[in-house]
Amino acid sequence: MEHLATLMSIFMINMVLSGDNAVVIALASRKLPPRQQKLAVVIGSGGAIVMRIILTVIIVILLKIPFLQALGGLLLVYIAVKLLREEESGEKEKKAAENMLEAIKIIIFADLIMSLDNTLAIAAVSRGDWMMLIVGLATSIPIIIFCAQIILFLMKKFPIIIYIGAGILTWTAGKMLVEDKKVSLFLHQSFSDMTLNIIHLAIPAAITAGIIAYGWLANAKLRQKELKCENSRS
Repeated sequence: MEHLATLMSIFMINMVLSGDNAVVIALASRKLPPRQQKLAVVIGSGGAIVMRIILTVIIVILLKIPFLQALGGLLLVYIAVKLLREEESGEKEKKAAENMLEAIKIIIFADLIMSLDNTLAIAAVSRGDWMMLIVGLATSIPIIIFCAQIILFLMKKFPIIIYIGAGILTWTAGKMLVEDKKVSLFLHQSFSDMTLNIIHLAIPAAITAGIIAYGWLANAKLRQKELKCENSRS
């Protein structure tokens, strides 16, 4: 009964915390052909879970490294920019064979970055029972795949969701940055509680708005460039 309760707790944690991971998977695989898309989702999700298990084992050591979470937040911003920007049509065709592997790499890497806090919660619930931990994490694979498939479908119908997805990633990145232990200690020593509350909202909001604006402008310029090329050909 105790094992069942532990397993259910891990399962529920994964359900709650898997939303941003599903967004990454959907964004990274949205440009692939349907067959490669499904393969990237399955392999990427499986690889992400394996990496999360490994990370859980070494999380205590990793979190002693100063500014690791802040660095993870900055890397996540880079990933969001990479996923948000569209590719030129010709370039897309040339790189078609490489894209699935690239999508899988992005999925696993981004999940690894975003799992620093998640793994702490799961490790605490499992109380050192590695079998429960592995089984619980493995059961989250279908949830992540299912959520990613829904988001992919919606992205095709409503392209604005791509920007919403990028916003979720950059907001997560901003929160990781301000909640890093070293950064948080510095902020608590430098500012009042009221100012801290503002900073904890302002920094993620500013990063999110900036990246979405940059992506929208970059994509608009690219579309104008492609339109000019089409007009010159005709």
